[in-house]
Formats: sequence, C-alpha cells, structure tokens
Amino acid sequence: MLQTAEDIRLLNEKISHAAGFTTRINDELSKVIVGQHGMIERLLIGLLSNGHVLLEGVPGLAKTLSIKSLAQAIHANFSRIQFTPDLLPADVIGTMIYNQSKNEFMVRKGPIFSNFILADEINRAPAKVQSALLEAMQERQVTIGDTTFKLDEPFLVLATQNPIEQEGTYPLPEAQVDRFMLKVVIDYPTKAEEQLIVRQNTLGLSFPPIFAVASTSEILAAKELVRQVYMDEKVENYILDIVFATRYPEKYNLPKLKPLIGVGGSPRASINLALASKAYAFLNKRGYVIPEDVRNICKDVLRHRIALTYEAEAENVNVEMIINEILRVVNVP
Repeated sequence: MLQTAEDIRLLNEKISHAAGFTTRINDELSKVIVGQHGMIERLLIGLLSNGHVLLEGVPGLAKTLSIKSLAQAIHANFSRIQFTPDLLPADVIGTMIYNQSKNEFMVRKGPIFSNFILADEINRAPAKVQSALLEAMQERQVTIGDTTFKLDEPFLVLATQNPIEQEGTYPLPEAQVDRFMLKVVIDYPTKAEEQLIVRQNTLGLSFPPIFAVASTSEILAAKELVRQVYMDEKVENYILDIVFATRYPEKYNLPKLKPLIGVGGSPRASINLALASKAYAFLNKRGYVIPEDVRNICKDVLRHRIALTYEAEAENVNVEMIINEILRVVNVP
C-alpha cells in the first residue's frame, strides 16, 4: 500500500513511461478506423484489467474491424466465431477426434485458443454454447476429454449482440452477462466521420496495413502496473457508495428509485468498477485514480448489472437514467 506522496510520484513516472504503447496503438488503429475512440478505449480497458467486453450496436459500426486491428497492432492471435443457432460447444472450445493411422484420439483445439476472440452476435447461439464460452472466460482454461488446457495470455473476449433483431435469439441471462466487465453501447458516427467513411469506401482506397507496435509482454507488464495504480480510500468509498446506491437507493436520498430497481449491482460490480477506473487512469498516464475516472467508466460497468422492474418499464425509465441519477446524488470526494 502506497503511503507517501513520493511513492505516488515515482509510480506516476513509471506508468507515464510504460503507457506509451497505448498512444502507438491508438495512432495505428486510427489509420483504418474512423471515430469510435470510446469503443477502442474500452477495449484497452478490458485488456489491461483482465476483463471482457460486451458490445451492443447495430451492424456496420466497425466492431469486427476494431478488434481485428487491435490484435494486429499488438502482434497477437485473433479468432472470430460467428454465433448461430446450430453452433455446438465443440465448435468453440474444440473436441477429441479419432486418428485412424495412429489408432488413438487426438485433441483438436477450437478457435477459443487465441489472444483476441470476437464472439459475433453471441445471442444467436443457444445457452449451452454461451455457457462454454463464458466458462472459458471465467476460468481462463478449457477441458477437452480428460485434459485441461490453460488459455494464452493476454486473453480478451469481445462479444457483440444486435439490439434490433430479437426474433430467434437466445438473450444472455443476467447472471451470465455479469461475467463481462464492460457493456459498451456503440452509437452511430458523426456526420463528418461518416462522410470520411463513405469517401474511403466509394473511392476504392485500400486500407493502410496495421503494423505491430506493441508486444504481448508489454501488455502483460502493463496489466501488473494497472493493479498498482493508487486508489485513495475516499475513492474506494465513492465506488462502494455508487454500487450500494443501486441496492439500497433509499439510504442515499433516492427513494424514487426503490420501486424501479429489481436487482442492484453485485460485488463483481464494485471490483470491476475499481479495476476499470485504475485502467482508465493508466490510459491517461496517471499513477492514481481520481473520481472523474470512476464517473467516466461507471455506465459501462453498471448498465448490464442493474435489473429494472416492470414499473420502470411502464414509466419508460432505462438503466442510463438510473445511473445518471445516482451519479448526480452520490457525494463526490
């Protein structure tokens, strides 16, 4: 535990130097991705804090391109799994196959054995397949037959779901959605950004190549540093107040929210909000967390962990409105 201002200053210098690779990654990705800075920032936060990211957005918003480009910029392995209703768990994690020439069963590893996994339209596959993926995310290992394999580090799952088509889908249960550190809602690009996208695609310009500007060893070292980012006890209590306000709003001068919230954030919400805030500080080349870091990442950590009641739906109240009200009322240190 850091005690002195000198300790924090030294850590600040160390992180400011170590976080240099994030600027190189952003510069490299900007060669092919127009806008979507928030999504890229959230991908890096998930990567640096050992979490996974659930992306919700309509098709065509560069979700696949972003994670593929990120994998290229870090010189890491990338796998894309298209989730469909006929997908089986073995199609994700792998299976045992019989080798006739050797007269024995052999392990054939699935696409989960990679550094970056894009689980495209995760809500299109049945629960058994979703569970196989989520187990690998949580345990960071896969068992095929009687052999357990550790997954490579770094390991980041980016799952996407389409919010506009719900027919023929298998929505993730709340308990499973909770496994994702962040749920990021992707919005449309601005008019100027979209104009640039149209020009690039209609003029037939080829995308410039993405070069590897960071190594996996840099990422692993950065993950260790993120854990060391200093968080004052006042900021810790601020995080706890925000999460506890989702459970007991009446204790935080928010009695109107009591009948609107069915289930509040779990302890996993507090842990992930603290880790994500540290990663956000790291991306800003700081060795300490400030309340603004917590506020900036709060919605992405909490929006999939708060279950609303039928009364909230009847009053057209959404999770974003609940979180905004909590952030407005809870005292900032």
